[in-house]
Amino acid sequence: MLRINDTTFIADWELTESFTRAQGPGGQNVNKVSTAVELRFEAERSPHLTPAVKARLKRIAGRQWTSDGAIVIRAEETRSQARNRDLARERLVEMIAQALVAPKRRVATKPTLGSQRRRLKAKTVRGEVKALRGKIDDDA
Repeated sequence: MLRINDTTFIADWELTESFTRAQGPGGQNVNKVSTAVELRFEAERSPHLTPAVKARLKRIAGRQWTSDGAIVIRAEETRSQARNRDLARERLVEMIAQALVAPKRRVATKPTLGSQRRRLKAKTVRGEVKALRGKIDDDA
């Protein structure tokens, strides 16, 4: 059971972990030990998340969201399998917690009368400046 906040939990059946060898340099040990963790969360099938949260989570996950509706997180920063596992779970928790926060609705407001007058006055002044840039008549 993975705890997101006081009200949201992720069941163990929704998470799948696989361990592979990490990429990059690491000495002789890197070829023997599978320390990299690939955490797979079946987000689309999760009964613990609302459709709105799933939609926000899909946008947040980006390329980590697979075509079958799962989130795949890969962690290979440390040489410890347990630490990489914790890192992957922490990333998933952060991602879901971010998706749980609904964005504020924008409240449309009217511009104040003073701001409208200032804007129109500035436009008038600017128009006068541009009008004075015309060619000068030699007649006068």
